[in-house]
Amino acid sequence: MSQSPTSVPDDLPMDGLIRVRDDDPDRHEAYLIAPAVQNHAANLMSLRDGDLGCVWFGGTQEGVSDISIWFSRLQKGADTWSTPARLSDDMTRSEQNPVLFPTPAGELWLLYTAQHAGNQDTAEVRRRISRDDGQTWGPVHTLFPATSRGGVFVRQPVLVLPSGRWLLPVFNCVTTPGRRWVGDRDTSSLMISDDEGRTWREQLVPESTGCVHMNVHLLADGTLLALFRSRWADSIYASRSADEGVTWSAPAATELPNNNSSIQYVTLRDGRLALVFNASSAADATERRVSLYDEVDDDGLAETPASPAEQEPAPAGSDERTAFWGAPRAPMTLALSDDGGRTWPIRRDLEVGDGYCLTNNSRDGLNREFSYPSIQETADGDLHIAFTYHRRVIKYVRVRPEWAAHAAGS
Repeated sequence: MSQSPTSVPDDLPMDGLIRVRDDDPDRHEAYLIAPAVQNHAANLMSLRDGDLGCVWFGGTQEGVSDISIWFSRLQKGADTWSTPARLSDDMTRSEQNPVLFPTPAGELWLLYTAQHAGNQDTAEVRRRISRDDGQTWGPVHTLFPATSRGGVFVRQPVLVLPSGRWLLPVFNCVTTPGRRWVGDRDTSSLMISDDEGRTWREQLVPESTGCVHMNVHLLADGTLLALFRSRWADSIYASRSADEGVTWSAPAATELPNNNSSIQYVTLRDGRLALVFNASSAADATERRVSLYDEVDDDGLAETPASPAEQEPAPAGSDERTAFWGAPRAPMTLALSDDGGRTWPIRRDLEVGDGYCLTNNSRDGLNREFSYPSIQETADGDLHIAFTYHRRVIKYVRVRPEWAAHAAGS
């Protein structure tokens, strides 16, 4: 249901301190220190020393050139996330979608994208390397440049297979001649390395137009499952591989909805899968926005919320589908599967609200989305989850898997 924009709360305790939730003693949560007006697209990663790392992008507004990558650390046994450190500073590009990767050799990689303004078809993937678990970082260099097809984006973590093969999911923001990028033709690929990242080859996912943010993990039976965000805002899609990522089935819709926003899952130690996602889709929207990015003024700030008008249509005579932007980005839901992702019978909401996201303008506090979740399981069996809270701050939640099986308040 459409609702008029209202301001979001301005009293959030954005101090990084982990607190027990008053109405739920089995849930711990924190709001990380917010270094910028807008903070979005968190990714969690377990680090070698037992710490937990969180990276995200922050600045004035997504697509503006002051958007940079930020990094905070939760030390093992600590109750407070550290003050964020800025890890990128290219003032000619918007730097987005960071991912941490602890390599088998002991390095910690930071991967992220860098694009011109809101033109995702100009994006390239950059890398920095730390040899002291994120305390200091080496220089920036481009790992994957934009291609003749368009920009290259990352969002999901690297998977290292038992054979030593590395799989890095990417998605291709495809250029449409004569039209601005809006996501209608985006596709997914895997970058595969068999020499610990020295060289890479691209494996296209067949029939993946509209399927992005490919998230890959190894299942108990030795096969690979990839889950995707849908540009059509209809369903989460799934694809499988039985040959270490060389060939993939065409992505097919699952029983779970998707709102053209990011998802993430992890394989638990007991073999089950744990997924965080928005349980909503275009079917829940009565309005839609023109594009991912608002019109901006000379200072890079949105003058007004994005219009809830229809997007520019595909050329006359085309059977091309169009990306749907503006479906509610709420609730934020945790789901469990015990059959390799074929069904997800256990679900519980982590956060509820109207999910208003018809603007990226964080300056005026109008956005109310819960989005771009990340999830990790640590050796103690805890689930650690981070996600965007109203585009103002990154929220962190810690629960046990069994939390999802209990109804709220029971």
